[in-house]
Amino acid sequence: MKRLILASSSPRRKELLSMNLLSYEVIPSTIQEVMDPSLSPEELVCSLARQKAEDVFRLHKEHVVIGADTVVVNNGTVMGKPAGRKEAVAALRSLSGRTHTVYTGVCILSEGKERLFSVSTDVTFWELSEAEVENYVNSGEPFDKAGSYGIQGLGARLVQSIAGDFYSVVGLPVSRVVRELESFGISAVSQEDDI
Repeated sequence: MKRLILASSSPRRKELLSMNLLSYEVIPSTIQEVMDPSLSPEELVCSLARQKAEDVFRLHKEHVVIGADTVVVNNGTVMGKPAGRKEAVAALRSLSGRTHTVYTGVCILSEGKERLFSVSTDVTFWELSEAEVENYVNSGEPFDKAGSYGIQGLGARLVQSIAGDFYSVVGLPVSRVVRELESFGISAVSQEDDI
């Protein structure tokens, strides 16, 4: 029977798969990602998701592998994870009072089959005071997150509204993923089956 493998060590992606009662194994990709600046945000996240999935799949061809990647795009600029405190502060200042778009790309691979898609969600921030920015950065939460914030954590208080898939902003458009996985013969287990 095919196992589901998540090619990511992201605690948020793991949590989303687990809460949807999917049985899976984590084997993080170790590939050095190649970011092509000529690609649109949708194409970029799909490319990065595919790179991760292919990296793990080449050693586990008998199973189904999910790769995913998320970027924040603000005023045409792709924002990844901040390199440090200064970059996190600058990112949050640039998002203050504005609407930006979060793109998450997903690649699901098995032998002879691939599903590749992206989901975009618009997120609007409140106008942030310098104290709010400093306090949030001091929390340590921004440093491993695209755009320097986590909508599912303390960063929720920065967000005025969203238009689209909340879970895609967290890091995985889980309802779409669950539906796509059914075509690979993988479905969520019931509570009774999992005991």
